[in-house]
Amino acid sequence: MNAIYISLEQQPMSWQLPSRGRVGMFGLIAAEAAIFTIFVVAYIFYVGKSLTGPTPQDVLAAPISYSICLLSSSVTIHLAVKALRRGNVNVFSRWWFATIALGAIFLSGTATEWHRLIYREGLTISTNLFGTTYYSLVGLHGFHVVVGLLGLTLVLAFTQTGRVKQKHAYRVDVLSLYWHFVDAVWVVVFTVVYIVGR
Repeated sequence: MNAIYISLEQQPMSWQLPSRGRVGMFGLIAAEAAIFTIFVVAYIFYVGKSLTGPTPQDVLAAPISYSICLLSSSVTIHLAVKALRRGNVNVFSRWWFATIALGAIFLSGTATEWHRLIYREGLTISTNLFGTTYYSLVGLHGFHVVVGLLGLTLVLAFTQTGRVKQKHAYRVDVLSLYWHFVDAVWVVVFTVVYIVGR
């Protein structure tokens, strides 16, 4: 027992500061999560309190296929980062492009839904409380998807010009955290808007 204690005591404990990139990204995610929480609570609080229609059950249809595309993009971005860690830039590029494509499909689905709601159902941001909270919450998420796609596209452009190497895997991984956050938030938004709110 004493021998074990002595051997443990002789090994110096090493502690490293967490990386600035990850700390910064987690800080951003925490701040963004707080903002989304406010919008989600507002949506839940005001749902069903509109004095005029349309109501959620009248006009909303769950965007299952587009949601699957967005959630699948978390898998493709994970595979992309994994490929870059192994030094396979070509595979990384393909998975990264797939992530962008899936995000763009989701965004086009949101645009299609909004077009239908505005021009066929007559629901705008000023129609009633439901319209205001719906477009605010889903629009906030859509804005984050756009920002994420811009970042991903910039990395893809750098990759195509040969500037992304295996040594950049850590930085790419930090950016992927933001995309995973955007996907996770959609699970919450989808549940609140298309399941609970109806």
